[in-house]
Amino acid sequence: MKLPFSTCILVHAADRVACRILLRCLSVFVLLGSLPISARAQDYTQAKVEKLLVASTNYAGQPLSYPQSGKPEVTALVVHLPPGSSTGWHKHPVPVYAYLLEGEITIKTESGVEKRFVKGEPIVEVMNLLHNGTNTGKRMTSLMVFYTGIEGVPNVIRAEALPAVSGVR
Repeated sequence: MKLPFSTCILVHAADRVACRILLRCLSVFVLLGSLPISARAQDYTQAKVEKLLVASTNYAGQPLSYPQSGKPEVTALVVHLPPGSSTGWHKHPVPVYAYLLEGEITIKTESGVEKRFVKGEPIVEVMNLLHNGTNTGKRMTSLMVFYTGIEGVPNVIRAEALPAVSGVR
């Protein structure tokens, strides 16, 4: 079963609660980023800090890059994929980071890279490279996704909107 990317974002009461929690978490990240180095979580004796990832490349080996112009805009989503469904082929012109809340997802790129992620893993997405994520598990997959984009620039470009590329659609 293949669902359009936009239909994977459900608007149920539980999702609204998850989005509110997500936005609160994002606010904490922004606040922590604005604090002096000496006031970060590792300086509090009762805080537990668990490093999930330090990376300079994404899962396909592309070096990380950030927008150099335009007004920065962060978008945070929770994406749900039922078993067997996929995001459809798409690409991101902006940096995208995700955290797998539950389930599993296998992402294939147009260059042939295939990577499986499971619950609790962070994902540094590919940029400007067509890819498709499929829930290869037996239960719902949910990802918390952060787009570090630019105001007025789409975070997702569907393959259908691009000239035909052989072998990916």
